[in-house]
Amino acid sequence: MEQEYQRNVTRACVQTALLLLQHGAESTVVVQMAQRLGIALGMESVECALTANAVVITTISDGHCITTARKNTDKGINMQMVTDVQHIVILVEHKLYNLTLAQKQLDKLTPLKYPRALVVFMIGLSCASFAHLSGGDWLICLMTFLASSVAMFVRQELSKHHYNPMIVFAITAFVASLIAGISLKYQWGNDPQIALASSVLLLVPGFPLINSLADILKGYVNMGLGRWTIATVLTFGACLGIVLALSVLQITTWGH
Repeated sequence: MEQEYQRNVTRACVQTALLLLQHGAESTVVVQMAQRLGIALGMESVECALTANAVVITTISDGHCITTARKNTDKGINMQMVTDVQHIVILVEHKLYNLTLAQKQLDKLTPLKYPRALVVFMIGLSCASFAHLSGGDWLICLMTFLASSVAMFVRQELSKHHYNPMIVFAITAFVASLIAGISLKYQWGNDPQIALASSVLLLVPGFPLINSLADILKGYVNMGLGRWTIATVLTFGACLGIVLALSVLQITTWGH
């Protein structure tokens, strides 16, 4: 019975770590939450090893070790899921949840998804706001809004069909730059280059870059380098899309 209980605790710990890693938590949080859950459920020690593609958890109880591994697949950044998992761990630590209830709550977790139309509108509005802050007039802001909104819709459609992220970023950047580049080609607005720059801001992988730096500084060098590499490749894909769009529009110079 003790070994069966330890196996169940190990499964709960690895599920906790996996959910956090899949939804964008930094490595320190992933390891700490898995360890805190295991210790709160009676384990002597919980060891956690992370790679870009897998999570490995070992629990130790009465000198007996159980190790399990799970494959990691990226499910997109979602801080609601990270917060919900942390909340469950805290409730276990305060003895409000036992193993059975904690496992049931972990199984029930589902990521919150905003309506797609709302996301498209807000992305367009945010990019248009950047264009306004950069000194663009109403026509530049309108072109930025249109370009980024259409690009976000394209990104959603491509992601829904599970295309390679680099291809998604390249095509999205191509669409955004193609629409915004029209204002540069025909010199619409007071500074058309603002529209071209602002319309692709939705593709900046800020969260992965911040996480990669945090991981490296906190000693998780492999995870940090892995996340930094992914962010760099995605940025390269976006650059390819922008260059292709400028080539199609026959714009040879961009920038002062």
